[in-house]
Amino acid sequence: MAKTPAKPEDIFEDFITDYQNAYGDDLLGIILYGSGARGEYIPKKSDINFMVILSENGINNLGKAMPVVSKWHKRRVSTPLFLTKTYIESSLDTFPIEFLNFKIAYRLVYGEDVLGALAFDKKFVRLQAERELKGKLLQLRENFLETEGNKHDVQSLISRSLPTFFSLFQSILFLQDKEPVSQKEQILTAVSQETGLNKELFVELIAIKEGRKKLTKHEAIPVMQRYIEEIRKLSIYVDQMET
Repeated sequence: MAKTPAKPEDIFEDFITDYQNAYGDDLLGIILYGSGARGEYIPKKSDINFMVILSENGINNLGKAMPVVSKWHKRRVSTPLFLTKTYIESSLDTFPIEFLNFKIAYRLVYGEDVLGALAFDKKFVRLQAERELKGKLLQLRENFLETEGNKHDVQSLISRSLPTFFSLFQSILFLQDKEPVSQKEQILTAVSQETGLNKELFVELIAIKEGRKKLTKHEAIPVMQRYIEEIRKLSIYVDQMET
């Protein structure tokens, strides 16, 4: 059985070599993002997330990556994001929040740093934040009803949905000209100060997601209703923001 890395740095050299062998000069860069870049990596629990930057020729030959992706899956490395510089630069008006979050916490592993110089237009960030919050609010309501109040299904819904909102919290801090932070506790503190978000509730939701708290059958519905209400209020807050 392949050994799970104790820390992401343990696999950098071999990971780089495998993609160099696969793509040669078409490999422009490799970037670590996610929990490993934020200092929140937990062996045997966290996946390791990479962004692989290829030339236009390289991205048109994705089949070369298949054996490498398969090999590293065995060591809890997620399928990387395969991108080109052109794709990134042309996506800052449509997916600014995703790239804003990448830029806030990443580590250059190899080659060219394609994130460091990225700049974001507030009007695009606010528009995506409003669209995402309102869309996720509708999904959260629908998925909540589908749980029928079952505590296990509610816990699963919280685990699946929560990471998306932390990405959106980052966008709100950006719109308020606040210094970027990467730790969950810091994010919650900053967002609650700016928006009135119920920090204590989201600390509880994190504990549920991480398995440190189990919901009782009497808690499941009230917790979800409070969660949904906070997202509703946040969507109104963003809708009324001026940039």
